[in-house]
Amino acid sequence: MYKKSLSYVHLIWMALFVLAPILMVLVYSLTTKDANGNSVLTFAHYAKFVNPAYIGILWKSVWIAALASAVCLLLGFPAAMILCNRDRRRAQLGKKGSVLLLFVMPMWMNMLLRTYSWLTILEKNGLLNNLLEALHLPPVQLLYTTGAVVLGMVYNFIPFMILPIYSVLVKIDRSVIEAAEDLGANSFCVYTRIIIPLSLPGVISGITMVFLPAITTFIISQLLGGGQYMLFGNLIEQQFLKADNWNFGSALSIVMMILIFLAMRIMNLFNKNGQQVAMF
Repeated sequence: MYKKSLSYVHLIWMALFVLAPILMVLVYSLTTKDANGNSVLTFAHYAKFVNPAYIGILWKSVWIAALASAVCLLLGFPAAMILCNRDRRRAQLGKKGSVLLLFVMPMWMNMLLRTYSWLTILEKNGLLNNLLEALHLPPVQLLYTTGAVVLGMVYNFIPFMILPIYSVLVKIDRSVIEAAEDLGANSFCVYTRIIIPLSLPGVISGITMVFLPAITTFIISQLLGGGQYMLFGNLIEQQFLKADNWNFGSALSIVMMILIFLAMRIMNLFNKNGQQVAMF
């Protein structure tokens, strides 16, 4: 009876704070005001999205989010491997604690503050150019570029790549690797035939958890892009806060939700064994 009551509380919470807002956004996206101020059903807001300018913004957002996800994977997988091996050695020595905490700690700080810190590093008279000047090297202009936006995404979202990969790697049975080595497998074979296939669920989860917030973010592109990079998240934010066009903004939000759902389904196709990776 107690568990059943808790399930009702959960259902009520989901209905009020998840389903109701989504339904409100859906209603806004499908309605408009007529001459008398009455709400009428329309698909004009979705038809407006087909404009090549908006499609171009969407593809640019997908490209930058995919690039950020690829960089996070290239950096995050080796980092997760190093952390996993180090923690195993410490466990064998009877020591506790994990360096993984160093990757988690920045997540306790507000993302806006973390992004602002890169402004002081990349700006014209920032730390980077001051260092280059001390080394008698020419200054570089990284701020307000695509590279700065991707850098901000990688810095903010790379923990979401490392954590799920680490959680899978640490569960791999060492006896499997030892058996492969006893049968003559070299390090490259062990890495490509055992570690990578077994870590695939964590990789898929990491890509999903980086790609989805990267494609919807607007703070990073607004600060590090200097307003010169209009991504899909910026477009939605602009419709709600600046253009005061909630109907079109809601339609864009529904389109984004559909794309995110499709992206998650595509990612799940690669995760053939259907394992779920827990975040902690």
